[in-house]
Amino acid sequence: MQTEQIKSLVVDALDDMKAQNITELDVRGRTSVTDWMIIATGTSNRHVTAVAANVEEKAKHAGLRPNGTEGRAAADWVLIDLGDVVVHVMTDQSRHFYDLERLWGEPEDNAE
Repeated sequence: MQTEQIKSLVVDALDDMKAQNITELDVRGRTSVTDWMIIATGTSNRHVTAVAANVEEKAKHAGLRPNGTEGRAAADWVLIDLGDVVVHVMTDQSRHFYDLERLWGEPEDNAE
């Protein structure tokens, strides 16, 4: 499955479960771990768990086998590694605390 198809599958699975503030970050050239990070917010720990489970289920149904899933027990931040795409489903509090968009987003152009 191509990277764009994986991204589309993930976004659809997140949207199906009403995940909020879905963001796609292109991290190619900044890490060798993955090419894309998709970040979404769940409204509660139970919602985070349900959203992540839906992403895993849709991926497996499409023939993708996640390389790993972390954080299911605490359920404030669940990470699903799909190779070229890593999915982060977080509570609002965790998302603001870790601020992955700032960490992995486009670097600011300081040359003026």
